Formats: sequence, C-alpha cells, structure tokens
Amino acid sequence: MTESDNPQLLLVDDDETFCAVLKPALEKRNFNVSVATDIKSGIALAEETEPEYAVIDLRIGLGSGLEMVKKLISLDDNTQIIMLTGFASIATAVEAIKLGAIHYLTKPANADEIVQALYKNEGDSSVAINENPLSVKRLEWEHLQTVLMQHDGNISAAARALNMHRRTLQRKLDKRPVKE
Repeated sequence: MTESDNPQLLLVDDDETFCAVLKPALEKRNFNVSVATDIKSGIALAEETEPEYAVIDLRIGLGSGLEMVKKLISLDDNTQIIMLTGFASIATAVEAIKLGAIHYLTKPANADEIVQALYKNEGDSSVAINENPLSVKRLEWEHLQTVLMQHDGNISAAARALNMHRRTLQRKLDKRPVKE
C-alpha cells in the first residue's frame, strides 16, 4: 500500500502538543493526517482533503467540536468521526452521536484506542452496566451540560435558565467532570 492509498484523516484539536504527538502516531498506522487547531481551518481542510476519517476535539478554543461534526457530515455523511474530549458528559456524547459521530472517547486516548474506535462500526451489547449511581457533583455537572446543550452552547441563556450568574456557570463548566 502506497502513502497515496492510505485513508485521509482530519485531526482538529486546539492542543498543538497533542496534535504533534498524535499525528505521527496515526501516520505510523497508515493514515494521511491533516491537522487543524481551530474550526475555521478544520472546515477548510475538510473541504480540501475530503477525509474518510476525522478525530475532533469537543472544545476547540472557544468553539464547539459539535459544529465541526455537523459540518463534516454535511460535506460527506460517510465520514467516520470520533469525538474526543477531556470534558465528557452524557449530553455532549448524545449530541455528538446524533450529529453523526460514530464514537465518543475521553482523553487521554492513545492512537491505538482511536484507530480501534474508527474501525468499530457496531455497538457492543456486552458493555457492563455501572451499578453505582452518579455522585451529586457529577449529576450537577451533567445537568449543567444538558441545560447548556438545550441552549445551543449559549452560556448566558443557560445561566438565565438555571437562575445562576453567568460567571458562576462558566467556572463550573471550566472544571473537569468529577471522576466516578
């Protein structure tokens, strides 16, 4: 297989160090990788390269990777998209899948996990069900994420709906979710 026969993969993440590490790791696994560190550049690269695969970060600067998923699917609904995030929530996972992503992985994810997810097209009914309920802090974080999604990512509108000051909501959202 020549390099030109390798599938095209678009990586969009605002963490330049992460991209610098992941790009060669994916190239070693026979992908032609294009990298963008913002949504505008990511869309331009997608239009230019027509990727078969994409790995998109949920938070790209101040923007949402969900926008990128929607745009990629509108360009080619056969693009296999992985949503990658350090800010995982049920609300964003559901939205990513509804918009067309095939998988939702939490950071840190390595190249092997990403490649495995790219080629996994079916669900797994044998996944273990967690017997422990979510903690109160995790439930709060999930609820904030859900309300934010209901308001299309508009923090001011979500804060009004929650009867909360906008800066308080921003502080709570900037924190990583509580580990279970």
